[in-house]
Amino acid sequence: MVVNLSQMNNVKVFHSDAELIKAAADTIVSIAKDAIAERGRFVISLSGGHTPQHLYTALSKPPYVDQMPWKKVFVFWGDERYVPANDEQNNAKMARRTLLDHICIPAENVFPVQTDLSPADAAKNYEETIKRLFGNEEPRFDLILLGVGENSHTASLFPHTEVLHEHTSLVKEVFVEEVNMYRITMTVPLINTSRNILFLVEGESKAEAVSTILNGKYEPDTYPAQLIKPVNGKLFWYLDSKAAQLL
Repeated sequence: MVVNLSQMNNVKVFHSDAELIKAAADTIVSIAKDAIAERGRFVISLSGGHTPQHLYTALSKPPYVDQMPWKKVFVFWGDERYVPANDEQNNAKMARRTLLDHICIPAENVFPVQTDLSPADAAKNYEETIKRLFGNEEPRFDLILLGVGENSHTASLFPHTEVLHEHTSLVKEVFVEEVNMYRITMTVPLINTSRNILFLVEGESKAEAVSTILNGKYEPDTYPAQLIKPVNGKLFWYLDSKAAQLL
């Protein structure tokens, strides 16, 4: 297979889940330390899903928990399911269970989506929260973590949804018929302003999506993760060998 080298430059393949998680954790700590040295804080957007749970658990334990200057870390989410905060499907609840409840991070540094509002109000409120943190600066995250679904969605940017073409809002509500649920998601323009974007993908079920996103024809309405291209930042793909087997 001919590999698209322009896309492959920042692709790293790991032979075990342990290696994948270690590399991701090392990268996060490195970016965090650089951000704090340069700007006094580290602003990260977390992702939901199965794979990040292992990463968050690793970050909550030695050696990583002692390396991260948690009091200067500010935590957001790239997307959230429109479910109550205590629902098992809630991305913020998962992150609390695996990471946030086990570290010394100030409560005021953690910004979950307020799903007790209407979907539209939740999206508007989250955008305002992001803008408030950055003040007069352009909202620009130091790191956004992302995953990929088997249908090539990322965050809650699902195939053939209107939010893929949103150019004004930083955060938007979207009803995803595929899962019969509202989602609140960061939009493509906000994600692409990030200084660093890290896709973390594992499993054979993701192999076809990964191959299509990286090497296939550019059809972002069908393969939304193809839209993620940082304007002035770095893009990383960290894959296990099963997810990378068709590259």
